[in-house]
Amino acid sequence: MAELNAPEIMRSAIQKVATGPEYSKDLSHDEAHDAMQVILQGLADPVQAGVLLIALRMKRETLDEYTGALQAVREMTDTAVAEVPEVLDVSDPYDGFTRGLPVSPFLPAVMAACGVPTVSHGLESIGPKYGVTHRSVLRAAGAPVDLTTHQAAARLADADIGWAYVDQAQFCPALHALADLRKRIVKRPIITTIETLVGPVRGKARTHMMAGYVHKAYPPIYAHLARFSGFHTAAIVRGVEGGLTPSLKQPAALVRYHDRGPEEVMQLDPAALGIRQGTRAVPIPPELAADGSGALDIAALSRAAAEAGLAALHGEAGPARDSLAYAGAIALFNLGRAEDLAAAADRVRRVLDDGSALARFRAAA
Repeated sequence: MAELNAPEIMRSAIQKVATGPEYSKDLSHDEAHDAMQVILQGLADPVQAGVLLIALRMKRETLDEYTGALQAVREMTDTAVAEVPEVLDVSDPYDGFTRGLPVSPFLPAVMAACGVPTVSHGLESIGPKYGVTHRSVLRAAGAPVDLTTHQAAARLADADIGWAYVDQAQFCPALHALADLRKRIVKRPIITTIETLVGPVRGKARTHMMAGYVHKAYPPIYAHLARFSGFHTAAIVRGVEGGLTPSLKQPAALVRYHDRGPEEVMQLDPAALGIRQGTRAVPIPPELAADGSGALDIAALSRAAAEAGLAALHGEAGPARDSLAYAGAIALFNLGRAEDLAAAADRVRRVLDDGSALARFRAAA
């Protein structure tokens, strides 16, 4: 890795992006790459790093800035290739969920039971939400959450397992080390967008991405970054709280591409998949709802999400089972493993009801 003139790189970048609404200029791909590399290597003054990240957010990041920063993160990432032809990479927002109980942490085991080796990733807790995360739910359910990328890749290739979770602390310690800086920044920096697109575990031939969004401006950004990161297909879902699971009671949109081609938009209707719920997601139990201060017991919510997910793996009917059927159906359909979404949902329900998804989950413990 080339030696960086850290002070000059940071000074130049800040001078360009932090000069007010009329005079701020965009960074080139290389300038964004070098600035993020300086930050990741711990060579930047923390105040300057914070100023740069905030200024980029206020200015609105460009595609060149996103790809430059993502390239720097990927260069610092410990990436492993699983001994399988294809891998599905699923990522929910790293800052987690606060309005419902996420059962998407169990989706990789479900997909493995459907014949699709699948990896998820995240971290323990990060802003701005500091919500329930894949790591916190899987740990509460007894699944391993501290695998290295190579251990995770080995589990994807294991015929009895086929899925894994890998933590940011393992696949990119330099990025994970910025958690305190991000807490002090408060608002979401460019890191929040790019960290879900790193792809720490890849397939030998093809790697596919599935993620979620809330704001309509983001699907083209995610699709561009997914192509740049080497994902052969992408399924970008307008999901609850920006996650990969759509609302269970109202239509949603799916933005997808194949073979790194152009995006297309599909409309999703849960009723067409036999899903009829009166709630958008798995509801938070009343006794765990936020108190008068707005505080949530994330540990208790993580345990409740783990219980809901495990019940769904046992075939128990309800919003958790429907959430897994819906998200799994989108993944299978986008990968061409089913002729339509309804058939894909039925296939997911079968692996939930016959115990094969539960067996995959238990095999990883």
